[in-house]
This record gives sequence, structure tokens and C-alpha cells, in this order.
Amino acid sequence: MAKTLIENLNSSYFSAAHQLYSKKVRRKIVAYVESYDDVAFWRMLLEEFETDEYYFEVMLPSATSLSKGKKMVLMNILNVDELGKSLIACVDSDYDFLLQGATATSRKINDSKYVFQTYTYAIENYFCYADALHEICVQSTLNDRRLFDFNDFMKRYSQIAYPLFLWSVWFYRQHDTHTFPMNDFNSYVRIRDFNFRHPEYALERMQKEVSSKLSQLRRHFPGLVTQIDTLAEELKQLGLIPETTYLYIQGHHIMDNVVLKLLAPVCAALRRERELEIQRLAEHEEQYRNELASYENSQISAEVMLRRNGKYKELYLYKSLQDDVRAFMNNK
Repeated sequence: MAKTLIENLNSSYFSAAHQLYSKKVRRKIVAYVESYDDVAFWRMLLEEFETDEYYFEVMLPSATSLSKGKKMVLMNILNVDELGKSLIACVDSDYDFLLQGATATSRKINDSKYVFQTYTYAIENYFCYADALHEICVQSTLNDRRLFDFNDFMKRYSQIAYPLFLWSVWFYRQHDTHTFPMNDFNSYVRIRDFNFRHPEYALERMQKEVSSKLSQLRRHFPGLVTQIDTLAEELKQLGLIPETTYLYIQGHHIMDNVVLKLLAPVCAALRRERELEIQRLAEHEEQYRNELASYENSQISAEVMLRRNGKYKELYLYKSLQDDVRAFMNNK
């Protein structure tokens, strides 16, 4: 019996030692990202594909300076022997996915199996996924009443922005960033004077401004209209259709000048509604103050919840990104 006990102990010891040894020999794959804001997004994605053999470490592109950004990431992977073996790059697509090799940077990103891109313009577009916006309101205000149809608004917003967005992409494909620069485009597709009870007013104003700019472009460049139509068909194959345009527009613009403009008044109304309910149900002043203080302490800003949400994993573009990482790991 003592012999059996010793054998069991030895077996457990060697099993534990083997597990410890296995952990020690796991190979690290460094993933360079553009900025602090990108670390959590890419970590969440890459950890899905870690194995007993490999794990990822998400890092900023420079260990010797505070330099950040897409150019810095791509510079770090030039002529590096370890690229693909223990080093990858993870970047925002910007327009590079839609440019499909029209520029040197776009070719590098689209052609390399060791450079992973968001496919959306940036990670902010994922955070602004329309299907998640009601849930963000709930998490921020602890009130589940649907005061506003975010999905319908973002769909209509995208449809209005779409024809003008095609012109923006076309000029960038020609290496022309001056005729119709991105900041100019963004100025036509921002949300102004938003009232969630009458969202059509903001959309109508945007429609007028977009239509005016479209008319101007068509007058000045009549020969490009057919080319724009051809571009639309090409980009459709990449997932860009009128209803999904907001996923490809500059991410910070969509977050700051569209989605947060929607969330702020809707969340304010939901909080006020909850506060009035507490006031109505409180049996005395002290209970009202205590309950109100408890409610206020439980709230989190909509912007924080926006960045924490993970519902974007349902998006077709995110699934394409997962497929890229899966293919990379399968070929290790």
C-alpha cells in the first residue's frame, strides 16, 4: 500500500512538473498596437487564440520612447526576421482596407498575413455598434425603457452619408487628400441640434448639407459620376453598403460627433425618469435621499460603458478579423 501511495505521489509530482515546464516553454508572440486605447481591444481578441504553446503580449510600438501610431507600428515590422514567428502588428484600418492597395501603406496592410487590421475604420467604430447602444444606456442609467431606436437612426444616418462617403474614398484612392479632405467630409455628416423625440430634424439638416455638397461635386467633376458608381459596386464586395457606412467613417468622428450626441440626451432622460420614480415611491425624505444617493453612486458614464461593451463581436467585420488570427495560429 505504501508503494502504491508513493507511486501516486510521484505521478502527481511529475504531472505538476510537466504542467509547470509546459508553461515555461510557451512561446511569446509580441503584438504591436498603435496606442494605449488599443491595448484592451486587441488583448481581448488575441487571448481567444492563446494555446499551451503560444501566448500574446500586447505592446506599444516603442520601448525607448513615447512614439505611438500606425506609422510607428509598421516601421517596427520592416525587415524583421521575427515577423510572423514571434511578432505581429495590429492596426486600425483607417481607409486602407477600402483603398485595396491604392497606396503603399494599404498594400502593406492588405497583403501581409502578419499585419492584422480592424476592417472598420478604427476600434471606436466597433464600440459604436448600433445593436449595443440601448444596452449601453441600460448599463449607464439602470433604466431599461426604450426611449429611442438607435438601430433605425444609425441606419438612416448611414444611408444619408453613404453617397458622399463614396466620393471621399474615391479621392483618397487617387492619392488626393486636398480636393475633399476627411475633415471636410466629417463636417457634412456630423449630428447637430439632436432631439431624441424628433430625430428626423437632425437627419433632415444633415441630408440638406450632404445633398448640397453632392451637387457641388457632381457639377465640378461630372466625369467622375460613373466611376463613383463603379466604386460603389467594388466596395459592396468588402461589406460597405448604405446601411453600414458608419462602420467605415473615421471612428472618433462617429463616437464624438454622432453616437455620444445621441447617448447623452437619452441617458439624461432615463436618469431623470428613474429619479422621479424614486421621489414618487419614497415614503419619507430620508428614504428619498438615501435611495437617490445609492442610485447616483451606481451610475457609470455612457462613454465609459461604450468602451467596455463587447457586443461588437457579433459584427461580420469582427468575425473576419477572428478568421485572420485563427488562420495565422493554425499555420504556426
